[in-house]
Amino acid sequence: MSTAPRIARVARVVRVATRRLRRFLVRCFTVDTRSLATFRVFLGLLVIADLGLRSRNFSFYYTDTGIVPQELAERGTADGAISIYYLTSETELIAALMVVQALVALAMVVGYRTRAATVVSFLFVVSLDHHNPFVLSYADTLFRLLFFWAMFLPLGERWSVDALHRGGAPRDTVAGLATAFALSQMVFMYLLNGIHKSMSPLWRSGDAAPLVFGIDEMTFLIGDLLRAVPTLISYGGLLWFYMLLASLLLVLFTGRARVAMVALFFVGHASFALTVRIGAFAYVAMAGLTLFLQPAFWRDAGRIARLIGVDPTRVHGTVRDRVGEPLAAALPAFRVVPDRVARVRSIAYTLAIGAVVVALALVVAVFLLNVGAVIDGNYDQNALNDEVAAHPAGEHVVTVAEAVGIDQPEWSVFAPSPRTTDRYYVFGARTVEGDRLDVYNDRPFTWDRPGDELQRQHDTYRQRFFMNSVRRGAVGGELTRNYGEHLCATYAAEHGIELTHISMFEVTETITFETVDDPAGRESERDHFHRHVCGG
Repeated sequence: MSTAPRIARVARVVRVATRRLRRFLVRCFTVDTRSLATFRVFLGLLVIADLGLRSRNFSFYYTDTGIVPQELAERGTADGAISIYYLTSETELIAALMVVQALVALAMVVGYRTRAATVVSFLFVVSLDHHNPFVLSYADTLFRLLFFWAMFLPLGERWSVDALHRGGAPRDTVAGLATAFALSQMVFMYLLNGIHKSMSPLWRSGDAAPLVFGIDEMTFLIGDLLRAVPTLISYGGLLWFYMLLASLLLVLFTGRARVAMVALFFVGHASFALTVRIGAFAYVAMAGLTLFLQPAFWRDAGRIARLIGVDPTRVHGTVRDRVGEPLAAALPAFRVVPDRVARVRSIAYTLAIGAVVVALALVVAVFLLNVGAVIDGNYDQNALNDEVAAHPAGEHVVTVAEAVGIDQPEWSVFAPSPRTTDRYYVFGARTVEGDRLDVYNDRPFTWDRPGDELQRQHDTYRQRFFMNSVRRGAVGGELTRNYGEHLCATYAAEHGIELTHISMFEVTETITFETVDDPAGRESERDHFHRHVCGG
């Protein structure tokens, strides 16, 4: 019997299966252009908000007159790390660059020259992080990664000045490698964090979340109130843990099922924003989640709006006529001749493909190594990075990724086991008159807590991460020495009190289930991590 018919049948089955798989993947990674526009506005506003918040400590963190001069910042980042802010050390020029960064972000918000604005904003975001690497958190890492993928997305397709300049009807949805990578970035973060957490019996039992809420150094707003209902916190922590493990459903689900999953994650991040002082992480994650909102969400949102008497079409028309059209008329379109368009597009496409290949290799390598190592119980991020870099291609991937700030971290937030210690600082200083002071908390020397809400010991949330860098002796201890000398100088200038030396202590309190809401009952330890001689 001839095998030709059998081969033909198998070939047909394979073709049909391939087409179905392709259609399924397209549905999974399709992004509504309204969601792209929302994502674009979200990113731009987050850049502007971040600049505003950083400006409160501008001189201290971002100029050579502060604690982190440019030379120290360069030593604290990866070899070859890029930063526009490295081009100058003049305070006025650094401030001017921040203003330019805000203006470029504003161009993103309104969708003017969107692709260029997104690329330049990404470079500025990376540059500012490299300008002071000692105040960064997972929020900054996720922000850089989302911005990286944003460069390859058609963010100006809808609700933008570019769309008005272009004319014609925008596409309803887009799907491709760029959307797949952007969505996968969020799922990768959630899933890997969930796998880390699954290694801890505390997360599997629901006991982890109440312990986290006992960390006074982070909890704020309604977080302090929720500690009175540990059962609610425990169930909430369990729900979040299982959501992380099920995060693949964010792409596998479509339609209203996906909307429900996205809503769960939105609520989760909103609860973080109201309970723990972790900076912009909740808002950055929310920005990433908007990409998962497919046409079903926008249709249902439109129906709900009309039920309460709001016509989305009329609102859109009003905003377009009163804001969009005047902006489009005021801003030049910069139309270029066709041959230049083709040349620029060719170069941009080549660069984009190269960047995607680099990022893809990094994501795949780190993902496979991370997941395998976590499951085996042999997880070591530095060892895994070294293993990737041991190969020529891997070395190139790691070098480029670190230089532009898109290397994937281990995503081990509160994992595998949650942090079960609280922390505050006591900087015992001796004056020339022989008096003892606590210069970190600006009080007479005592080992007592500086207050019930330890998060208030840090002026901003970035100061908590800065103090982690100080405590760990970043850059061979130079950051700690700089900070010690800064305290000596400022205390003399602001209080007229001359100090001879400062002894820096970290006081840690062990959090147990019995002492989550009872700091006085906790056991504490003192760690002397640095002694600084003023003027020495």
